[in-house]
Amino acid sequence: MTIENGVGRRASGGIHRRSLLKGGAALGLSGALGMPFINRLKAQESHPLAGKKIEMNILGIAGWVPSSLGVAMSPLFADYTKERFGYDVSFGFAEAPFSDLFQKAATSLATRSQEYNIIISDSQWIGALAEPGWILRLDDVIAQNPGLQREWYSKAIIDTYMTYPDGSEYIWGLPQEVDTIALFVRKDMLEDPAEQQAFEAKYGAKLPQTFEDFEKLTMTEFEKVADFFTRPDKQLWGTAMQYSRVYDFCTCYLYPFMWSQGGEIWDPATGQVEGILNSPINAKAMEQMKHWLKYQPAGATNFGIAEEIDVFTQGKVFSAFQWAAVGSAMITEELRGKVLVVPPPKHGEGAEAKRVYTMGGQPWVINAFNDEEKMRVAIDFMNWWYQPEIALEFARRGGNPADKATLSRPDFDEINPWNRTYKYMLDHSRDFWHNPKYAEMLALQQEGFSSFMTGQSTDAAAVLNYIACGQQQILAEAGYSTIMPSDACATARL
Repeated sequence: MTIENGVGRRASGGIHRRSLLKGGAALGLSGALGMPFINRLKAQESHPLAGKKIEMNILGIAGWVPSSLGVAMSPLFADYTKERFGYDVSFGFAEAPFSDLFQKAATSLATRSQEYNIIISDSQWIGALAEPGWILRLDDVIAQNPGLQREWYSKAIIDTYMTYPDGSEYIWGLPQEVDTIALFVRKDMLEDPAEQQAFEAKYGAKLPQTFEDFEKLTMTEFEKVADFFTRPDKQLWGTAMQYSRVYDFCTCYLYPFMWSQGGEIWDPATGQVEGILNSPINAKAMEQMKHWLKYQPAGATNFGIAEEIDVFTQGKVFSAFQWAAVGSAMITEELRGKVLVVPPPKHGEGAEAKRVYTMGGQPWVINAFNDEEKMRVAIDFMNWWYQPEIALEFARRGGNPADKATLSRPDFDEINPWNRTYKYMLDHSRDFWHNPKYAEMLALQQEGFSSFMTGQSTDAAAVLNYIACGQQQILAEAGYSTIMPSDACATARL
């Protein structure tokens, strides 16, 4: 792979990237929000947009609270710009489901449209948006804006939401919603003396009660808990995970079984998939995840985010492996005080047990075709978004901020029930491909994983061979790998 204008490219063809931000980037805004209101009014700065009215549009994920929070908080930004810079701004919000959002963004950006000025992108789309020159590369913007020179809480944030190609220092996104997988459990059931006594009588061990108890727990140990609370006659099951073929649901929940036990999915440096994804470790991981269906309600092979929310809030499951980002939906008013959010279990046994889960979440990316005025507002917005008071307000409304200062506050863990686990899991999570062929690789993989989980295919190793061969072909044909599928791929079938 060669690097052209800071973008990973296949050997043939170049990349167009528009030169923007005439006259320099937006002013840094650090410190302004800490001023008393009257002083902020007096501190109005000279700004090229003073006296103007600007309409902006954000494209985000339908039904996803963190996406809507950015727009819900935009009136605060409008107040800020009016006081500080003397211009008026309003925001519209367009949306699409996870499975359709990339296509909606790409269809618009391919025409060089300003229809969406700021986009909430899934992290894996960065390469596909960057290579055609559709989004703004942010290295120079950050260098010229002290307000964007933040210290992020974890390197995983930089690797997941900001850089492309992987391992480079080229920045294309900024974290909007950082996300990790958490385990939501019914605290009221764990604390029930009758349940505690029955569990100890059956297993000779105590039910875990605290964050620290779950931090030590392995999947083998947690299986006893899931088994204990699986009571089909009472319409109660031990847990829920995501197995759906839709978008990346099954992929994100299978990867922890693989990664935590030493499995890998590819070599990003060479584009090699075959011989890495289709390993015995990963085949065993697939069998393990399928095994966990015995502790889940009927229809679990179709579970995605929404379905997990439903079964947990309806009291049909004791626990759920779920994104921290939907904590406010998982912990309804009726469940307030009855739910404990803890680290999901480690895989393996004893000192060798590890916890490596999948990163979720989304970055902000900026439309490269914005005119000068809209580009200026977009960068003013980013400067504003990362101010300490705004990051804290985002957290108070249920979002997951990214900067070290906010996450290190002594009161951060108490703001939301999931905050401590979200923060803890940042050091135990990783993202996957940012390659422009992400969508094709994912569709093939989801087909194979779903086929195995639903029983249409019964040989995990054969399914992995099928996926690995197909992904190797995709990457080789696109010029992202010089490695062609082996002759054995000719017979690979689901």
